[in-house]
Amino acid sequence: MATMIRDTIDFSSYMEDTDAAHKVRSTADFTDEVIAHFHAPEDQKGQFLPWPKTQHLFRFRPGEVTLWNGMNGHGKSLALGMVSMSLVAQRQQVCIASMEMKPAVTLARICRQTHMKPMPSPEFIRDFHDATNRRLWLYDQQGTVKADKMLAVVRYCADKLKVSHFVIDSLMKMGIPEDDYTRQKQFIDSLTATARDHNIHIHLVAHAKKGPDESKAPGKYDVKGSGAITDQVDNVLTVWRNKAKERAMAEGGPHEPRDPDALLICDKQRNGEWEGKVSLWFDPASQQFMGSGICGPMDLLATEDKET
Repeated sequence: MATMIRDTIDFSSYMEDTDAAHKVRSTADFTDEVIAHFHAPEDQKGQFLPWPKTQHLFRFRPGEVTLWNGMNGHGKSLALGMVSMSLVAQRQQVCIASMEMKPAVTLARICRQTHMKPMPSPEFIRDFHDATNRRLWLYDQQGTVKADKMLAVVRYCADKLKVSHFVIDSLMKMGIPEDDYTRQKQFIDSLTATARDHNIHIHLVAHAKKGPDESKAPGKYDVKGSGAITDQVDNVLTVWRNKAKERAMAEGGPHEPRDPDALLICDKQRNGEWEGKVSLWFDPASQQFMGSGICGPMDLLATEDKET
């Protein structure tokens, strides 16, 4: 089965930030890095999203933090489940820390997405867990986790398990009050330093402020909490579902089939050139966001033969 990280592990040695001393260096020290910035092969520029139409637009680069923004119930965790499985298929080690959901439920959703049908067989479930064992990890802790403890878990996973992508779901479970902007800023600052120092990509789920309704997709200025959150992270991705269309379809009312079921919005990509939005369609049976309007299966392991 996909391996779980118990809260009984002693994380004390990872509680202190081991930020290396800053060094003043000459330009020649960075020659190879600058050449790689322009000329590295595509598979060395970071990992891509699971939808083919986004793969030339956005990359998850080592040492960065991506903020996943959205309203409650709009599918941030579902989208991250697809992203996590896509990353595993790209030969990445992934750990998910969902303090809002038990590991078995998280795995059941990802397994359903991978199976592309509502009810995977026991045989498929065993194969899924065999395939993801020691490639997909879960932090087995629900409820509030103190911010410094979460940072210690990230450092432990990067050091001992060689995890390259860590998902924190969500910011509101870090024990930081919504109105304590100073502590929020300090946590994000430590998170970005941890990502950089351990060369790991951290995915942080945040919630959007409540608006008058759900008809308008939120942006980076709608993230609940301090403005320093979006200022400090490297990327901001928002997941928004077209709830009006969903209600119309459920009630048999008029709707425009060509209108997307959801949007994936990139409001910030510090080290990339693209910002914008892409349309997605939602398949309730598999719980997948699809890249086209045709609700057919999407093979999350289609990238299995790609090396990154």
